[in-house]
Amino acid sequence: QVSLDSCFLYPPPLASLADCLDPPCSAPASRSVGKRLKSALIWVVASAVVCGLVLGILYALIGKVDFTVRHLSSSVQAFPNPNQFGAFTSGQPCIAPLTRQCSANTAPPNSQTTWTMRATFPEYVVALATIVGSVLFTIFGGVGIACLPLSLIFSFVRRPKAVITRSQYIKEATELGKKAKELKKAAEALHQEERSGNKGRKWRKNVKAVEKELLLLENDMNALEEMYPQGEKAEATWAFTVLAYIGKLIFGIVGLIVSIAWVAHIIIYLLVDPPLSSFLNEIFIKLDSVWGLLGTAAFAFFCFYLLIAVIAGEMMLGLKLVFITIHPMKWGGTLMNSFLFNVGLILLCSISVIQFCATAFAYYAQATAAQEIFGHTLQSLRGIKYLYK
Repeated sequence: QVSLDSCFLYPPPLASLADCLDPPCSAPASRSVGKRLKSALIWVVASAVVCGLVLGILYALIGKVDFTVRHLSSSVQAFPNPNQFGAFTSGQPCIAPLTRQCSANTAPPNSQTTWTMRATFPEYVVALATIVGSVLFTIFGGVGIACLPLSLIFSFVRRPKAVITRSQYIKEATELGKKAKELKKAAEALHQEERSGNKGRKWRKNVKAVEKELLLLENDMNALEEMYPQGEKAEATWAFTVLAYIGKLIFGIVGLIVSIAWVAHIIIYLLVDPPLSSFLNEIFIKLDSVWGLLGTAAFAFFCFYLLIAVIAGEMMLGLKLVFITIHPMKWGGTLMNSFLFNVGLILLCSISVIQFCATAFAYYAQATAAQEIFGHTLQSLRGIKYLYK
């Protein structure tokens, strides 16, 4: 797992150290912390050297920006009479008969040329990270923007309506205890098969089935504890539970409206060429006319909501993408290495979120640093610009 975590420049030392503190179940018990720490440091150094060499070589060879420009030039001619401005038309834009004076206005097609300049190293690293982040952003963002509001609303619909009685609690807890014993026996049997070396496809299938049943059992236990709060502050706990579900409903409705607005804006402004309307861009501009920071606050809210949707989509997906296993995250049950791995994925996606927002709100965010980097430099970077056309 260390080799995958080390692919990210920010979390590798932390992720590798987390692997030392939270070793996998298959690690030998006799392996000391010092040996695990040494192995983690080797992976970190090796990964940093490889990433540094790859980035350095690519930046030295193709780390340039090619801007397509038009070369315009003309000489200077004095006006014979200042009152002749009214004589200029689209058919006669120059002082007759010296038509050469307007060569900048009537430039031929062959005047187009390429202006090449060296990109900064941080911009080049951001551009490469955007390529990987765009793939993850497409998956997580697409899932999250739909599932985030719906999951909050459905959570309210499926909420516990009232506190159950003690007899009902004992009955449900007894049933869950029986299931827990059965899962424990199944896990012990799989552990015996692992020790004997019988780890084929059937064994892996059974392991996944046990893990799935264990996850369902944990969810049932949490739901049971929620329906029957215990302790001295049981009434306060139930009151907070009710308020939490009401809050989920409110945020779910607001999120559903924002998600619909995002989807509509993507279709109207990004997918249709030419755009039917600037939609949210116009709304932000009108809000700025009402109060200076109102449009900026709305702009930040939509961008932040998109990032929250990406995080929600990343937490909802517990699957394999090609050869990379995404660590599922759950409240109070995530190991440190899994947590840092997900942080690395979110950091990669955050760059793509900025790039996407700079494109989606290009009309509102014009003449900004983000628009300069993601709207001009990134789309003109040698070797990468073709991915954004």
